[in-house]
Amino acid sequence: MENSAELQRFIEQEKQKAMISEMVGKLTNVCWDKCITGTPGSKFSSSESTCLTNCAQRYLDMSMIIAKRFESMQ
Repeated sequence: MENSAELQRFIEQEKQKAMISEMVGKLTNVCWDKCITGTPGSKFSSSESTCLTNCAQRYLDMSMIIAKRFESMQ
């Protein structure tokens, strides 16, 4: 019985890791496409950097809002 609880906890942790990894991938794609308009150099321009920061923050804020809504529905 103990092993079953441990296995469930492990599976849940792995699901969360996969979800975070997927979210980071989506965030990277969305914000990159939106903010990086030219050929990237060795550093981001200040406008690209600002855009990436704002985009990432909005994406994370929306993800939290959606997660809270789903949580309240259960």
